[in-house]
Amino acid sequence: MNYIFYFLIVVSIIAGAANGKLPDVVNAILTGAELSVKVAFSLIGIMAFWLGMMKIAKKSGLIGVIAKIIKPVTKKLFNEIPEDSPAIGDIAMSFSANAFGLTNAATPIGIKAMEELQKQNIDKKSASNAMCMFLAMNTAGFQLVPATVIAILIGVGYENPTEIIAPTLLVTTIAFLSAIFMSKLLQKFWAPQQSPLAMGEGRISAGGTGVRNSGEDFGGEN
Repeated sequence: MNYIFYFLIVVSIIAGAANGKLPDVVNAILTGAELSVKVAFSLIGIMAFWLGMMKIAKKSGLIGVIAKIIKPVTKKLFNEIPEDSPAIGDIAMSFSANAFGLTNAATPIGIKAMEELQKQNIDKKSASNAMCMFLAMNTAGFQLVPATVIAILIGVGYENPTEIIAPTLLVTTIAFLSAIFMSKLLQKFWAPQQSPLAMGEGRISAGGTGVRNSGEDFGGEN
């Protein structure tokens, strides 16, 4: 990503110099740098607020209540993991953070949820259906209130930043449901995971009895 931005800056400077617009390019760079600092500072307040709310929700047990409410849904979507798995609570927290547009807050929560799902993963070298489903849902990023986007719009001086809520809700809902549908659909084309150890034991067992079984199939061990 750094190389891409560096390339864009260099191309802009070269194009500006070639067209006699180099002063405008320099002014745009300086203005953009100043605006980025203002936007970054404007994000601090709203991010601190929502992260604090998430912390309070966790300490007060609200996350546990949310996990119980969405338990029938998570049980259906993540039918490979136990009902009492800690991953259910982490998934609920990640979903809540994404719903309020706290993508930065959702990232560490999502990593923790993935770590819990990996503990229950049968084949550690490949992702389970539950992990793929969670990744698809997280990537779709269903949002009730796009808090981060609203904060950015406020930072740049947009007159009506809340008007983004309705279209964001519509788009993310469609993306969210599409991600769930495609994940469930693709799960039907792959066989359920099997433990590599169990598969190895099965092969060893089959190999150990293969000669005897073959002999019996062809009229005895002789």
